[in-house]
Amino acid sequence: MDNWYRIKDDALLIDIKAVPGSSKTEIAGLAENRLRIKIAAAPEDGKANTELIAFLAKKVGCSKSRIQLISGEKSRLKTLSLPMEALEVLRSFIG
Repeated sequence: MDNWYRIKDDALLIDIKAVPGSSKTEIAGLAENRLRIKIAAAPEDGKANTELIAFLAKKVGCSKSRIQLISGEKSRLKTLSLPMEALEVLRSFIG
């Protein structure tokens, strides 16, 4: 089921369910049509969002500046914009 992402204006928009305060940052599959990502940072002062963006940038091999938080700054349900080339990389992590 590939309804956790969509393409808009040559950008990849991904829907994420963030799980802050985890023991390590990792992709934990799909949940509720969202990519579930555990984050090893507390959900305070934007720390979890910063960790999430850094993690995704490293995983997909792009700079952090190419990833934007579109919605969900203070929510566990987030939408991020990534470069198109990130799609195949992210798909490989969820099987």
